[in-house]
Amino acid sequence: MAAISTPPLTVAPVLAHWYRDNARDLPWRRPHFHEQFGAWGTLVSEFMLQQTPVSRVIPHLEAWLERWPTPARMAQATPAEVVQQWSNLGYPRRALWLYRAAIEITERHDGVVPRDVDALLALSGIGDYTARAVAVFAYGDHHPVVDTNTRRVMARALEGKSQPGAAARRDLTAMSELLPTDREHSAIFNAAMMELGATVCTSRTPKCAQCPILAQCAWAASGYPDTGDDRPRQARYEGSDRQARGAVLKSLRAAHDNTLLLDSVIHDWGEPAQRDRAIDSLIADGLVEAVDGMLRLPR
Repeated sequence: MAAISTPPLTVAPVLAHWYRDNARDLPWRRPHFHEQFGAWGTLVSEFMLQQTPVSRVIPHLEAWLERWPTPARMAQATPAEVVQQWSNLGYPRRALWLYRAAIEITERHDGVVPRDVDALLALSGIGDYTARAVAVFAYGDHHPVVDTNTRRVMARALEGKSQPGAAARRDLTAMSELLPTDREHSAIFNAAMMELGATVCTSRTPKCAQCPILAQCAWAASGYPDTGDDRPRQARYEGSDRQARGAVLKSLRAAHDNTLLLDSVIHDWGEPAQRDRAIDSLIADGLVEAVDGMLRLPR
């Protein structure tokens, strides 16, 4: 990536000042949240925030942590309870990954979410972003944290592109070059870049007039060209196998003992073949179980 027009470290104080005045008041940013739930609260919030809007996550997060305030408490739950509690957050495999991570944290780390990035990466369902987000936002360590919003800001400010490309390891390198050396300042910078992308440098309707680094933005300097968007497209939800999977899980969550006759599960679904695919894939993912002609949430 090309360098922006001013030295990177001159951008950090500007973004820090903007962040202090403009950051949204979100539960996982409040001091008492960290005092009460520590790194576990950060980890749960990051799992839930993957591909899910903040407004949907907040009530689920509060209910989740009230029920399971520690990894050890969650490790004692059943998979059915976990899938049930996940409700309509979407991508329910995340619920089972979080459940497995809770068990691993309990068994391998005495119930304490690890601080080391490699140890975090060894847990179920945790990738580069989540591992570094926990290390930075829960423990205050010095790492680059790169999500979709951060990549968009870098693509525009550094490269002059209207949209970022597919996620790549080079994104971490590019963000590392921008980070202040001080740990506290680097954590704020990580959060500020994410917040800027989420609220100002948005994908479809960026509010460039409100951007605190507009003067350093290569995309603005080149006249906001449309450079295309080659990122993989997410399949439409309506009529998709994802929708069918969600309907199966919804019916089981509402059923007595989370169990239904296999043939009765969304029996009126418009496409029987899609219904069968959805059920088969849920069984393969461990999200439901088929036993003696019945379908149920996992025991």
